[in-house]
Amino acid sequence: MSKWYDPWPIFFKRKFNRNRLFLVGFAVIGTLITKFSLGLIEEDAKNSPFV
Repeated sequence: MSKWYDPWPIFFKRKFNRNRLFLVGFAVIGTLITKFSLGLIEEDAKNSPFV
């Protein structure tokens, strides 16, 4: 069986290089939201107008 050309690694490398700042920002914001959400206590939820 002969080796055939696989374009997927090149495709993903180009897309990652183009979108890496978005992905890093998305990860940082997601981490911050998760950290602050898990840090809330029941008293904070009772005092919040959004709950």
